[in-house]
Amino acid sequence: MADDTSSAVEPTVYPPSAESTARSVTPATVYDDARSDRLGYWAEQARKLHWDAPFESVLDWSRAPFAKWFADGSINVSYNCLDRHVIAGNGDRVALHWEGEPGDSRSITYAELTAEVKRAANLLTALGVRQGDRVAIYLPLIPEAVVAMLAVARIGAVHSVVFGGFSAESLRARIDDAEAKLVITADGGYRKGRISSLKPAVDAALEGSAGTVEHVLVVHRAWDDGAELAWEHGRDLWWHDEMAQVDADHEARAFEAENPLFILYTSGTTGKPKGILHTSGGYLTQASTTHRQVFDLHPESDVYWCTADIGWITGHSYVVYGPLANGATQVIYEGTPDTPHPGRWWELIQKYGVTIFYTAPTAIRSFMKAGREIPESFDLSSLRILGSVGEPINPEAWRWYRQVIGADTTPIVDTWWQTETGGIMISPLPGITATKPGAAQTPIPGITAAVVDDSGTPLEEGAGLLAITEPWPGMLRGIWGDPDRFVETYWSKFADVEGGPWYFAGDGARLDGDGDIWLLGRVDDVMNVSGHRLSTAEIESSLVDHRWVAEAAVVGASDETTGQAVVAFVIVKKRHRQTATEEGVDELRHHVASQIGAIARPRNIYIVDELPKTRSGKIMRRLLRDLAEGREVGDTTTLADTTVMQVISDSVGGD
Repeated sequence: MADDTSSAVEPTVYPPSAESTARSVTPATVYDDARSDRLGYWAEQARKLHWDAPFESVLDWSRAPFAKWFADGSINVSYNCLDRHVIAGNGDRVALHWEGEPGDSRSITYAELTAEVKRAANLLTALGVRQGDRVAIYLPLIPEAVVAMLAVARIGAVHSVVFGGFSAESLRARIDDAEAKLVITADGGYRKGRISSLKPAVDAALEGSAGTVEHVLVVHRAWDDGAELAWEHGRDLWWHDEMAQVDADHEARAFEAENPLFILYTSGTTGKPKGILHTSGGYLTQASTTHRQVFDLHPESDVYWCTADIGWITGHSYVVYGPLANGATQVIYEGTPDTPHPGRWWELIQKYGVTIFYTAPTAIRSFMKAGREIPESFDLSSLRILGSVGEPINPEAWRWYRQVIGADTTPIVDTWWQTETGGIMISPLPGITATKPGAAQTPIPGITAAVVDDSGTPLEEGAGLLAITEPWPGMLRGIWGDPDRFVETYWSKFADVEGGPWYFAGDGARLDGDGDIWLLGRVDDVMNVSGHRLSTAEIESSLVDHRWVAEAAVVGASDETTGQAVVAFVIVKKRHRQTATEEGVDELRHHVASQIGAIARPRNIYIVDELPKTRSGKIMRRLLRDLAEGREVGDTTTLADTTVMQVISDSVGGD
C-alpha cells in the first residue's frame, strides 16, 4: 500500500466538454490572473457590485487575524440584491419560484420582491430597529424569510437566522447571546406532511430569556384561523397586519463595507454555540463571485435551485445573497425531498426547467437507496450543472449523481467551504476543470490553500491538514462577543508559521499526484490504527462502492491491540438486503481490505436501517462512537429523528 489514505482504484477523470468551455462565463485565464495579482483580482470582482462610495483600500491585515476588506468603501447589500436589477430593466424577471410543501406556490419578480423588502424595511424601522441592532429570524423556507433577511440588511441591522427545526432552548441561547431586539417567526410551517409549530417555541424561548426582545413579528403560514395561538398583546404582532400599514417606498442607505451583516451560530459542538460574524462588502463579493463562477451562471436563461434551508450558511450564501446579487431566477421549496412523494424534487426540476441543482451528498445517497427508477420517471433534461455541498461526496455517489441525474453528461462541482469561510473555497469550475469523482480539487481563483503536516510544512503529496494561507474577502470577522475564542479556535494552530497566522479549517485532506485536494473529513474523524492514519470518509467511500451498500458511517473505537479499530454502520440497498444478511459481513470486510489495504479492514460491521443525522443531513458520528465503545449515548436533541439511536442500538445488540 503506497499511502495510508490512498485508494487502490485510480479515479476516472472527466474533461470539460467543448460546449461547456465555449459557454463558460469565466475565462480560462482566471487562475493565472488571480495568481499574478491576488488583491487586484478581488478588487475587480468587488467592483462588479454597486458601491455608493468606491473603495481604495482592498485589504487591511495589519491586525491579523482581524481582517478588513474594502474598508473605506460603502455599500448596501440589499440594494445590490434588488434595486439595481430593477433599475437595469430586469424588474419583470422572476427572482423566486416558491413551492410550499402542500403544493401552494408563488412566483415573485425582482420588482415585487424589492417592493416587499422596502415595505419590511419601513416596518422594522417603525419598530425601533436601527443600524447594528440584532434581529432573530426563526422561519420556514417561505418568501417572507428572504424578505426578512434582506430588510434587516437594508437598514444596516444584523440578522441571526435560526433553523426552524431547532428547539426552544437552542433558540433562547442564540437570542440571548446576540441580545436580539426583535424576533421574526411564523405560526408554523409544513414538514413531512405535518404542521411544525414555531410561535410556541418562540414563546417558550422568551420565557427564560434575558429580556432584550421587544417585539415578535408572526407570519401567518400554517395554522387555521380558528386555532388557538398564545398571544402577548403589545409584544406579538401579525406580519401581514403591520406590513399593510407601512409605505412601499424606502431609499437604501449605504453602510461601510465592514458593517456587520449577520451572525450565524454553529451547531453540533459542545459548550456555548459559536456566533460566526460576517460583514458586508467582502462577504457579498465572495458570495456573488463564487456563485457566478462555480455554477457558470447565465442569469438571463438559467433556473437555479439550491436545496438548503436559510438556517444554514449555504442558505445564506447560495439561496439569498449570492443568487440575488447576480440577478438569478431560483426555486425555493419549503418541504422535505420525500414529501408528499419520493419524487418531489425531480418533479420540481421538471416543472420549472431547473438548469443548476445544488444539494448535499446525504440527499444523493438517500436517492440511491430509494432507487434510480424514481428520478428516471421525470424529465431532467434541463439540468446542465450539478453541485454538491456539506461533506465529502464518495466517488460512487458522485458517479450515480452524474449518470442518473445528469444523464452522464452534466458536470459536477463538488464544493468545500464552511460557515466560517462565508463562501466556496475549493471547487472545480465548469468548462475549465477536468473533474474527478470524490475530489474537491483546487482552490477557486483568489484563494490560497495548502495541505500541511502538524508543524505547518506544506506537503507535495499525501495526507495532512487543510490550511488557508491567505485572508479572503468572505472570511469570518470573529466570534460574536468572544475575540479570544476566535483567535484560539481558528488561528492558533498555525500562528507562528512564516507568513502566518494561517486559518486551520479543522479538516484533514489529501493531496494527490496531480495537485488535487481530497477532503478526508474532520480531523477527529481520522483514525490511528496501529500507527496508520486512516480517513473515515475513505473507508465509507469504499463500503458504498460495494453493490450492496446504500450508505455507510465509519468511526474509530478504542482497541487494546491497535489503539483504534474501524467500526462501520451500513445501510444495505433494499434489493440486496436478504443476500447481505445471508452472506454476512465478511464480504464487505474483504472489499474494504482489497480497495484500501488490510489495515483498513473493519473490526465490526453492523447492518442498520438508518443512521443518526441532524436536520441538515449530517451524520452524527459522535453518537455512533459512543455506541461502538459501549458508552452511554450522548445528547441526541439535534437529531432529525431522536428515536433512531435506539433502533441502531437494538440492531447492534442483536448482532
